[in-house]
Amino acid sequence: MNEKIRASVLAGTWYPGDPDELKRAINYYLKKVKPPKIKQTIHGLISPHAGYIYSGQTAAYGYKELENKEYDHVVVLAPLHQLPMGKYAINRADYYETPLGRIPVNKTFVKELSKKIDITFVDHEEEHAIEIQLPFLQMVLPEFQILPIMIGFSDLNECDDLVLGLSQIIKNSKNLILISTDMHHIANYYEVVRKDQDVINTIQSFDIKRISERLKQSDCSVCGRVGMLIGLRVLKGLGSKSIQILHYTNSGDVTGERMAGHYTVGYLSAAII
Repeated sequence: MNEKIRASVLAGTWYPGDPDELKRAINYYLKKVKPPKIKQTIHGLISPHAGYIYSGQTAAYGYKELENKEYDHVVVLAPLHQLPMGKYAINRADYYETPLGRIPVNKTFVKELSKKIDITFVDHEEEHAIEIQLPFLQMVLPEFQILPIMIGFSDLNECDDLVLGLSQIIKNSKNLILISTDMHHIANYYEVVRKDQDVINTIQSFDIKRISERLKQSDCSVCGRVGMLIGLRVLKGLGSKSIQILHYTNSGDVTGERMAGHYTVGYLSAAII
């Protein structure tokens, strides 16, 4: 039977396409981060999904904490930025491919999850929010499998099905839940900073009700807010106790463009332990 490969759609644009250049870039980001400071087991990670020149350094603060740790599976929760593909979508691929090699999809998890929730299976997509995380994972972790879930809706009141289904599937395995999200998207640098800090303060409380209420507000443009709430609910339910903020910045800080009216996007790295 022919293996189905989800080939990279970002290599050479959002991150380097040459394997050696890609490794150098990621190592450069990782080396700028101080040695890991979290001693407890990390069960979840919030990581940005912009191009590496924008958010790669922020992402490295989270991935640095994963060095020398082992996970059997990485569940990636990512928003769909493309045309609607259903409430939840999963690529039919057996492997996701980057310039650093292929990552197997846990087809058993996919099959089990499909029995619990309605999943749209797709043969092709160009969603960046999952793929952008993969080279970092390949650099810091030994062998692992992924469960890549694309979320195609914005109503935070409608995610109980995935919270329950995911909790049942992964509760007996050694897993990492990776929440792929950027923060606020606003044409005002100072508003992004203010609103992102408010969300960060709320996240740190690890109070699910409070977090849900904040992410539901009409002015919230955190693109992965549904996946964030799902991931945090699953992690809290499985015993995680706290959230540690590792790094925050935004596109204005990276480029220096902070003039009024300039479109700005926030980037956050945080660990759930």
